[in-house]
Amino acid sequence: MTSTLRPNTLRLGVNIDHVATIRNARGGDHPDPVRAAEIVARCGGDGITAHLREDRRHIRDEDLRRIQDATDLPLNLEMAATDEMLAIALAHKPHAACIVPEKREERTTEGGLDAAGQHNHLQPIVSRLKDAGIRVSLFIEATERQLDAALQLGAPVVEFHTGAYAHAEGEERAAILKQLTDMSALAVKNGIEPHAGHGLTYENVQPVAAIPQLAELNIGHYLIGEAIFCGLEPAVLRMRELMDHAR
Repeated sequence: MTSTLRPNTLRLGVNIDHVATIRNARGGDHPDPVRAAEIVARCGGDGITAHLREDRRHIRDEDLRRIQDATDLPLNLEMAATDEMLAIALAHKPHAACIVPEKREERTTEGGLDAAGQHNHLQPIVSRLKDAGIRVSLFIEATERQLDAALQLGAPVVEFHTGAYAHAEGEERAAILKQLTDMSALAVKNGIEPHAGHGLTYENVQPVAAIPQLAELNIGHYLIGEAIFCGLEPAVLRMRELMDHAR
């Protein structure tokens, strides 16, 4: 089942990549990320995020269709801006495609996409995704320069990278939170829907969730980690509760 959102409810997209990471560590089919997607749907998650990397370190090509067939939750496909990933997105037609930076040697996505510096490369990819009816999102830092680039590219959605916020403390964290708040407001003013994600936990999610213009948070690694100890459903329900209380 899908969740029924109340007005001003912040959506929760759950990234299930690291269920696949555990599966791939040993090979075979267990644990199955599709089962994780089904649990997220059952306990009120609002979407599934999956990042198909060039090296296929977690999600595999065949997982995408299986996830789409298993649940009616919208699939947000995180993808690098390459011809290979564009072809896969056009073949699968997920609800949304979030273009992210990708380096083979990184453990996880480090920083936001340089949409401003890569305008000419990104423009045809964004256009083809939009023409196919796929909702395009750009995973960017919360800066005016990158937000302006997203506007120029015609992206209807941006996802602000919250990694710096998650790792900062004290006055530095407060300053980054203000930047996230200001850029979320500016995005809405310019007709772009702002999302946020990366490094969010039970302990730090509420100040971000309280930003009124944010429409969605995408959270994965932390929830899968917590699921080891308490199960995926309780982990998602706890995050959902904290987000709701922040609103």
